[in-house]
Amino acid sequence: MNNPFEKLFGSFFGTKDTSVIGIDIGPSSAKLVQLKKKGGRAILETYGEIALGPYNNTEVGRSTVLGIDKIVEAIKDLLRESNATTTKSGMSIPIGSSLIKFIELPQMGDKQLAEMIPLEARKYIPVPISEVTLDYWIIPKNDNIVSEFENGAKTQSVEPAHMTEVLLVVIHNDALEKNRQISSLVPLENSFSEIEIFSAIRAVMDPSLSPQMILDIGSGSTKVYIVERGILRSSHIINRGSQDITLAISKSMGLTFDEAEKIKRQNGIVSSKDNANLVEVSSLTVDYIFMETGRVILNYEKKYGKKISKIFLTGGGVLLKGLKERAEVSFNTPVQIADPFAKVEYPAFLENVLKSAGPEFAVAIGLAIRKLQGI
Repeated sequence: MNNPFEKLFGSFFGTKDTSVIGIDIGPSSAKLVQLKKKGGRAILETYGEIALGPYNNTEVGRSTVLGIDKIVEAIKDLLRESNATTTKSGMSIPIGSSLIKFIELPQMGDKQLAEMIPLEARKYIPVPISEVTLDYWIIPKNDNIVSEFENGAKTQSVEPAHMTEVLLVVIHNDALEKNRQISSLVPLENSFSEIEIFSAIRAVMDPSLSPQMILDIGSGSTKVYIVERGILRSSHIINRGSQDITLAISKSMGLTFDEAEKIKRQNGIVSSKDNANLVEVSSLTVDYIFMETGRVILNYEKKYGKKISKIFLTGGGVLLKGLKERAEVSFNTPVQIADPFAKVEYPAFLENVLKSAGPEFAVAIGLAIRKLQGI
């Protein structure tokens, strides 16, 4: 597996005109972003999204599980409808198909560490080591270091200490094989697969010494990532997402899923005289997500004695009216809706559209950016 951190905040080199796509296959939709590298710049050529629910005879916006044949059909439709002109790609791997673990090992040489990691990993992996792909990263101890992402080099140096902290990344081979099958059947020239968390970090964040957090609200779940000095320091999955709000409205008001989805989009969690009951129903899910997120923040601050300086909101669920304002009050921290398209160049007339769509495309943009950096 390619190192998921390599060149995370790297720059573009060379002047060769090259187009690539990033493809993010989520539980409710698939997203595509096509970028072109020209004169050291990343230029947006096209983007698109396609709902996956209809491919399994379920509603738009609902999480679904598709077989390989249906995913291939959806990706072919997405490529056609977005007018993509290249098959050179990188694809996402859902965080649920991976294990990300922080471990401590006695300080040792690079060769010894490489031998020790697979042995240590067995303690945390419930399947035979032969069924997974491993990678790892040594976490620098110097608080003034802004990770390896500054220059794209995989530095192994750390400050002298009794113990070495290591970020262990594990991907089940089935997830990699699934992407290989999809690529061969579409077909795509897919050169890498990357866990969605690292793609999102690349698209949303800039190098910073201060701890920052990504709150990614998807359809069926919410992911929380804390990043410090460009290094992932904590990750957590919350088993609630935007579709849970829709389902709660549907059940409470006796509506179909589609009807409840429309009402949710129209009203959000902004109170008025006419929608107090609706906001109360919707807020139950939002409050649960924020409560769990608050626990992640508290645990991090207790462990490291540092405050989160900023929260970035990504995922389609963060577009809910009133959610950003509720988050600012709940966490008492600056909150920003992610604008991953700001990492690339595009026509000025698309600015408002792309800012609105941006949170849903963070992973796809991060994948495309990495693909450009590797050519």
